[in-house]
Amino acid sequence: MNPEERAASVACSSDKRESCANLLPIQLLIGMPAMRKIDFTSGRALVVYVALVRVAVYVVAAPNYGYFRDELYYLACGEHPAWGYVDQPPLIAWMAWLLQHTIGTSLYALRLLPMLGDVGAIFVTARLAREMGGGRWAMLLSAMAVLVTPVFLGFTHLFTMNAFDPLLWALLAWLVVRLVLTGNQKLWLAMGAVIGVTLLNKYGVAFFVCGILIGVLLTPLRKSLIHPWIWLGAALATLIALPNFLWQRSWHYPFVHMIVDIRRGPRDVMLPPLPYLWQQAQMIGYVAAVLVVLGVFFLFSRRGRSFRVLGYGFIAVLGLMMALRGKFYYVAPVYPIIFAAGAVCFEQLTERRPWRWTRPAYALPMFIVGALIAPTIIPVLPVRTFIAYSKALGITQQKFENQPLGKLPQLYADMCGWEERVKIVAAYFHSLPAAEQQVTAIGAPDYGQAGAIDLFGPKYGLPKSISAANNYWIWGPRNYTGESIILLNEESPGKYTTMCASLTLVAQPYDPYSRADSNYPIFHCRGLKVDLRKLWPQLKGWR
Repeated sequence: MNPEERAASVACSSDKRESCANLLPIQLLIGMPAMRKIDFTSGRALVVYVALVRVAVYVVAAPNYGYFRDELYYLACGEHPAWGYVDQPPLIAWMAWLLQHTIGTSLYALRLLPMLGDVGAIFVTARLAREMGGGRWAMLLSAMAVLVTPVFLGFTHLFTMNAFDPLLWALLAWLVVRLVLTGNQKLWLAMGAVIGVTLLNKYGVAFFVCGILIGVLLTPLRKSLIHPWIWLGAALATLIALPNFLWQRSWHYPFVHMIVDIRRGPRDVMLPPLPYLWQQAQMIGYVAAVLVVLGVFFLFSRRGRSFRVLGYGFIAVLGLMMALRGKFYYVAPVYPIIFAAGAVCFEQLTERRPWRWTRPAYALPMFIVGALIAPTIIPVLPVRTFIAYSKALGITQQKFENQPLGKLPQLYADMCGWEERVKIVAAYFHSLPAAEQQVTAIGAPDYGQAGAIDLFGPKYGLPKSISAANNYWIWGPRNYTGESIILLNEESPGKYTTMCASLTLVAQPYDPYSRADSNYPIFHCRGLKVDLRKLWPQLKGWR
C-alpha cells in the first residue's frame, strides 16, 4: 500500500469503512493526500486570493466606458485572418477570430482573455519566486506586485497584445529557472516554442531573448551550447515565427517602414534616460520599485547568481529601450520576472524574527497605493466620478503619445463615442436614395473610426468601411469607385474640394469625453474625379 492509500485507510473508522472505500478512488484520482486539511494560509492559497481580486476587478470594470480604439481594429483584423498585419504579428487577430466564432465580442467576452492572461501572469510569477528559493511571503509579494502594477491593470483590461506578453515572458523565465535547477537540456525545446509563440504576439520579446543569450554566454549556461537542444529550440522558434516573417517580406516589411515613420514623426513621447527611469517607477506604482532594485541586487549577488541570466535579460530590455527611446511600457513585460527575484531577496533579508514585521508593513502600502491609482488606469468609476477623483488626488495617466486630449486621458478617451458617431453616419446614409446607398463607401482616416463602422455598422444597416490606414489599405477599396464617399472625421476637407464634384457637410459630432481629434466633422464627397480603385495604390501610408 502506498502512502496515500495508507493515509486514506487510517482516516476511515471501522463503522465508516464502506463509505471510505467509495471515497478512496476519488481521492487517489485527484492526486491529493486522503483526508488532508487545506492550508488557507499557504503560499499557494495566498496567490489564489490575489488572483481572485483580479477576477473581481474584471467583473466590475469589463463593460465600462466602451470599446477601446485598438480593440476595434483587432476585431476587424479577426475578420481577415492572415499570417501577418502591417502593424502587428497575427496572434491577436487569431484570438479575435476565435472570439467571433465562439463566445462573441461583447465587452465581457472580449476582455475575458486579457484578464485570464493577467491571472496567469500572477500565478507564474509566484511560481517563479518559489523556484528561485522563495517561500510564502515571496510568492505573495511577487503576485501582489503584478496585481497592483498600474500598467498591468490598464493593459490587461483591454484586448490588446500588451495583455499577454507579461504571462509569456514570465513563462519563458520560469523555463530558464527550471533549466538552471534541473540541468534538463530538453527544456530549450520548450523555450523555443514559447519564444516562437511570443513573437507571434509581439516582437518585443526579441530584446529579452538577446539579454538571455548574453547571459548564457556569461554564465555556466554556456555549456548548453555544446548540446543539440539549444539549437533545436532556436530552430523551433524560427519555424513558428517564420510564416509571419515571410508575410512581412511579401509586403516589403511594412512593420519596419511604419516604425521608421513613427520614429521620425512627433507622435510618440520620447524621453532621455533619467525621466525614462522615473516613468518606469510611476508605471509600476512606485512602491513596487523596491522589488525591482532588490531583484537586480539578488540576481547579481552570491545568493542569486544561479539565475543571473535573468538579470542580463532585464538589463538588456531596459537598456535597449532607454537607448532607443521606446515607449515606456515596452519594458513592462519583464517586470514580473524581476518582481519574483526581488520578492525572494526581500524575504531572505527579513528572515530573522525582529525583521519579519516589515513584510506586511511593505505589502500594505503596495496594496493601498495600487488601489488608489487603480481608478485612474482601469475604469471602475463612472466618468464624472473619475474626473473628480483624479482632480482630488492629482493622479493622471502617463502620457505615451502626443495626442490632443479632451476631458479624459488617452486610454479612457479612446473608449468613448464610437457607437454614437456610427449612429450619425447611419442616419445620413439611410437618408440617401436606395440607388445611391448601393455605391456609397464609408471612408475613415484611421483604424479606430473604420473599426467602429465595421463593428457597429451591421446593427445600423451600414456596409463595411474603407480606409488607407494600416492593414485597411491591404483590404482595399472593396470595389468602390469613388462615385459617393462619406468621409468620417475629416480634419482638412479643403483637400477634397478639387477632387470631388461636390462636397457636403453632413454633421459635426461632438463628444466631450472623446479625444479632441475624434470630433472632426463628417462630409459627403460625390463624384470623385479619379477612380478610387486606381487611386488606391497611392494612398498607402507606408513605403
